[in-house]
Amino acid sequence: MKITLDTRFNGSRGPVTLREAVQQLKDRDLACTVASDTVELKVGIFADCVERGFTPLRSEIMAAYYVAERDATTEAFDRGLITRGELEIKQAALVRRLLT
Repeated sequence: MKITLDTRFNGSRGPVTLREAVQQLKDRDLACTVASDTVELKVGIFADCVERGFTPLRSEIMAAYYVAERDATTEAFDRGLITRGELEIKQAALVRRLLT
């Protein structure tokens, strides 16, 4: 299933397209506070998962999990809680888990 802005989802108020949902957010003046590179990474993972045949919900969960785990591991390294070697091992394991 290819996800586009015209893909219809069941929202809390009934069927809505992704385009309509984005417009509703803009109308309410909600700004995104997530760094663009994080959003791009998550979108890329989401698209890869959908192309591999996962449902959109599962793809979203997998993408969110990957980004959260990656950020937590990087933060642990930045704080000196793990070594560079441990960081690399954890990142490699995360990639393997996503690709399996």
